[in-house]
Amino acid sequence: MTTRTYAGTTVEVNDEGFFTDPAQWREDMAPAIARDAGLGDLTDQHWQVIKFMRAEYESKGTGPTVRALGKTSGVTVKDLYRLFPKGPAKLAARIAGIPKPRGCI
Repeated sequence: MTTRTYAGTTVEVNDEGFFTDPAQWREDMAPAIARDAGLGDLTDQHWQVIKFMRAEYESKGTGPTVRALGKTSGVTVKDLYRLFPKGPAKLAARIAGIPKPRGCI
């Protein structure tokens, strides 16, 4: 395992940068994770998706797929790809501090 420091807290991440313990994530870490991923400032739409991802993980034990995100998050699939261009479900999950959703490569 590797460690990264976000907002002054060191956390363990796997080889792909996903938190090994999602309970370590805090909202103030998200902007730094997004910058590491090559995104700019997080907008309200980014936060809508990030919070949705966290809620889905907490209720179902996994993050939603892109298809599920587009149908249930209130953000269209087209907008998801604009917001998270390198794979919306995977990138949003990483920024949200949850494991990679099932089905993501």
